[in-house]
Amino acid sequence: VLYFINANKEEGIRSHAFKSFDDISEKKNEIYKAYENQCLKEGVVDFAELLLRCLELFQNKPMIREHYQSIFQHILVDEFQDTSKLQYEWLKLLTSKTSFIFAVGDDDQSIYGFRGARPGNMNDLQKDFKIKNIIKLEQNYRSKNNILNAANAIIENNANRLGKNLWSEAGDGDLIRQYNALDDRFETSYILDEIKALHRAGSRYDQIAILYRNNAQSRVIEMAMVSNNIPYRVYGGLRFFERAEIKSSLAYLRLITNKNDDTAFLRIVNFPPRGIGAKALEQIQDIANAEKISLWQSAEAVESENKNTKISFFVHLIRHIEDQIQGNNIDESIDFINSYSTLKDHYGKDKDGSSRIENLDELVSAAKAYLNEFREENNQDENGDNKASILADFLDFTSLESGELQASAGDDALQLMTIHSSKGLEFDTVFITGLEEGLCPHERSLSENNGLEEERRLMYVAVTRARKKLYLTLAQSRLTYGQTMYNLPSRFLDEIPNELIKRINAPKKVFAFSSPKIAVHSESKHTWKIGAAVEHAKFGVGIVTGYEGNENDLRVQINFHSHGVKWLAMEYAKLVEI
Repeated sequence: VLYFINANKEEGIRSHAFKSFDDISEKKNEIYKAYENQCLKEGVVDFAELLLRCLELFQNKPMIREHYQSIFQHILVDEFQDTSKLQYEWLKLLTSKTSFIFAVGDDDQSIYGFRGARPGNMNDLQKDFKIKNIIKLEQNYRSKNNILNAANAIIENNANRLGKNLWSEAGDGDLIRQYNALDDRFETSYILDEIKALHRAGSRYDQIAILYRNNAQSRVIEMAMVSNNIPYRVYGGLRFFERAEIKSSLAYLRLITNKNDDTAFLRIVNFPPRGIGAKALEQIQDIANAEKISLWQSAEAVESENKNTKISFFVHLIRHIEDQIQGNNIDESIDFINSYSTLKDHYGKDKDGSSRIENLDELVSAAKAYLNEFREENNQDENGDNKASILADFLDFTSLESGELQASAGDDALQLMTIHSSKGLEFDTVFITGLEEGLCPHERSLSENNGLEEERRLMYVAVTRARKKLYLTLAQSRLTYGQTMYNLPSRFLDEIPNELIKRINAPKKVFAFSSPKIAVHSESKHTWKIGAAVEHAKFGVGIVTGYEGNENDLRVQINFHSHGVKWLAMEYAKLVEI
């Protein structure tokens, strides 16, 4: 709903002017109207409201508009590619026929569409202001030419650009290295080995950056750095196990495991919010102090006397979760907690909550990976698991991981960050990881207007962070949401000329599209090996990622290069082996 309100304000649309197109949009608009009325009543404004009021002031008060037009004759706008439609409309009203406007921006680096940024403003500026003098700053003083040529080749696939071609006098430099790993562990191992070699050769850690599309991808990398005593810093964020959503999810598990854990109790008793007020908490703490018992025992005492309170609901929630996860693997337990506790629903209400949900899903993967490694080290299968012992070990492990402080800003430490966070920064060596369809470009971009073009601009920004060396890494399979996923290589890799790339240890199987083995059912219905490359007449090339159903009603899941994940009826899919 917050996103709905902000998006409409960015478009200059008030609640009374919004035209509902279904029941959901009508309900959202009712909330929008109530929100406007409440803000007006309390005399408060949000950021989008400030901008919209400025626009409406200039639209409705010509004398005020002309006053400011006379004051500001020379107008300079920096980072113009990040302006929204609302800001641009206001700018047009601020200028007069006698004004001079100077705008600085790079439409190829417009990567904040989720905040309302509109790269098309740069093209509109030329038309609306009849600007004829465009100065293109194409000489680059940061990167080697091989890196710049790769960036140029990627971004030229976007439409409606102002257009430019970066070049440098610094020479061609090394070829870009592309590593196709068997899985995410091999990918991380390769990155680790290269970093060690670079450091031995004299590179400072703080001149090496690892970039990823979303925050959840940092977890595997962080664990590798910790186990190898390599100092690192998560730029613009927290280490994985220090993130609030991770601590909250684990707190449920800690309380269920140890009812005397008062810290875990306090973290989740009213989170996600369930209406438990300060007075109720004070009562629980008073009883606990007086009786010298844990907060959980105190809550149980309150619940036993009155079963219709919010505290009672919480006690029953924890008991139910405990019953449901009894005998489960740790990854299954965490997955259940994330959903049943409503943590995922809570973060899903926030327009910026998708990264937190991805982190919660990655926690499931972390637990699955920990379980797999535990079994490998102890040479046992799931039948030999001591689930209580493994759970206790995992919780101890996460405590240690979140306990060590990351390196400070001035330390010689490896830099980990999302591509968004990397904008404006530069490093001698850059690793761009997870270059697979669904990660980069992100799967959401395939269903969003102009989403793919923004993902391509993100890739352009990532590539141009590198001064001397650039590594591009990807994995044939990746542990995601606790399951092994098979993804196609990112389409952006195909957009880089072959002569700029040095491929390292490229596998001969899945990514090379060699012929996979075919399993045949008794009724001669073909199924394809997980990870096999197939082609569909409508959706094009994709990777087989799963199956469901029986022989007579079999469905196959395929991650298509251009259309994302689809479920198809095997009988009618007419897939062709590549």
